[in-house]
Amino acid sequence: MKFLPDSLEVGGMAYPIETDYRNILIFLSACADPDLTAAQKLEILLRRLYRNGYSRIPQEYIEEAVLQAKWFVDCGREDDDKRPAKKMMDWEQDEAILFPAINKVAGAETRSAPYIHWWTFAGYFMEIEEGTFSTVLGIRQKKAKGKRLEKWEEEFYRNNKKLCDLKTRYTEEEQKEIDYWNKLLG
Repeated sequence: MKFLPDSLEVGGMAYPIETDYRNILIFLSACADPDLTAAQKLEILLRRLYRNGYSRIPQEYIEEAVLQAKWFVDCGREDDDKRPAKKMMDWEQDEAILFPAINKVAGAETRSAPYIHWWTFAGYFMEIEEGTFSTVLGIRQKKAKGKRLEKWEEEFYRNNKKLCDLKTRYTEEEQKEIDYWNKLLG
């Protein structure tokens, strides 16, 4: 039986980690920020996960610390497929439909719980069944694969386009350019 990890081994030393799901959601939110570089996103992960221990990790073990952190975020699963998956959800945009689905699985309001281990929270997420979030996700997946929607899905999509379509997040510079052209074109 595997227990929920509360530390990660890096360079032969165990470093305690911050395992609450909110901590990982902050990192996942940073991953969606187009203004952050890949290096900045990794630094956020390391600083959030290892907290005070991050500064004690020797430089030669930082890559190992990143791999261990990724292993933790992936809930201990080894991913054979190295291709990045097409984005189907956004933790921030989908929060209003995602948390009710997670709460249904958990049988409690997860946002008010003082602590939930990331792996437990991810387990709740993986068990989401029928509901608004799964409908939206199903529509997104079909559209991404070019599959035809069923009539009821087409109607749901027409009535909930803002809910179903993932918003593109632009860098600050890109957004200024878009705003400039929108202003010029009226």
